[in-house]
Amino acid sequence: MEQLEKCKAAKKCGGCQYQGISYEEQLQKKQKQVGKLLGKYGRISPIIGMETPYFYRNKVHAVFGRDRRGNVISGIYENNTHRIVQVEECQIEDRKSQAIIRTIRELLRSFKIKTYDEDTDYGLLRHVLVRRGFSTGEIMVVLVTVSPVFPSKNNFVKALRKEHPEITTVVLNVNDRRTSMVLGERNITLFGPGFIRDTLCGKSFRISPGSFYQINPLQTEKLYRTAISFAELEGRERVIDAYCGIGTIGIAAADQAGEVTGIELNREAVRDAGLNARENRMENIRFFQGDAGEFMEEMAEAGQQAEVVFMDPPRSGSDEKFLSSLVRLAPKKIVYISCNPETQARDLRFLTAKGFHVRRIQPVDMFPWTDEIECCVLLEGKHAE
Repeated sequence: MEQLEKCKAAKKCGGCQYQGISYEEQLQKKQKQVGKLLGKYGRISPIIGMETPYFYRNKVHAVFGRDRRGNVISGIYENNTHRIVQVEECQIEDRKSQAIIRTIRELLRSFKIKTYDEDTDYGLLRHVLVRRGFSTGEIMVVLVTVSPVFPSKNNFVKALRKEHPEITTVVLNVNDRRTSMVLGERNITLFGPGFIRDTLCGKSFRISPGSFYQINPLQTEKLYRTAISFAELEGRERVIDAYCGIGTIGIAAADQAGEVTGIELNREAVRDAGLNARENRMENIRFFQGDAGEFMEEMAEAGQQAEVVFMDPPRSGSDEKFLSSLVRLAPKKIVYISCNPETQARDLRFLTAKGFHVRRIQPVDMFPWTDEIECCVLLEGKHAE
């Protein structure tokens, strides 16, 4: 495998902690990290790496600003600061998305659109978010501004699509708060349907500006197929998809299950999940907006059961309230996907103390050149056959 030269922005950016280290050595480090944290629970399977670990991110975010001479720049925040590191080419971000961001930078000059300055609270454009469906080729551009008034917006979109006709939708997202959050709550569609679609595990998924969708589609396919194989579904089971997002895991597993119930706090994600289920003609899956722990508590109180629970919490892991409800529901199998083996280890400590047993551990490298690692763990309950 050819290895690119070390990224010029690596030191200031800080996003790729493993720049300058061969990919083979990165995988060894991650295998060792998972072994140190989870090894006491059982054998760690060899990590699943990428054949070509470059330009894999299907979601590219650029912050916009100006340098000391007043020139428009775009890039990312320097690690632990709000200073912008100008990035011309990132080795882990989708190349087409990066080209679109460079074009927007040029268009800002010609359209005389000011970038937002946090210190003076002056200017219009804060961020640009580009999302691309790797399998469909559909591209969404999200312009994050402090105001819903975007001068010459139709001509701006026309000029952008002239350079990049692959763009299928453009959305104006209004974020007028002094916050570190990238997206605001209001979306205005300027062109196209306001969302894109991508295909994963043979299913079609609708992705809105704020939807959670794994950023490495090639590895996500491997991760989800691993998770579903761990569940060993036979077509009769009742399955819970906790922290379900837009329904990716649940919909991918539904063909092999009796019925699937997805629970998610984010309303926009739940709406997309329902639409995804209908578009894929899945009649044995339903989605609810709410707290997954409370939902499982209510199921247990009503005497209902679920044979399998898929859980894919945020980096902070699950809280004790959720884990306690999981113990009370007492599924035969828990398939726990995590992007943070440290919090996963903490949660496994709780679950194993309550009688669950770890049966399989599979790390997957979702984030080459960074020190992050995804891990899929199968736990079985006391009553598993």
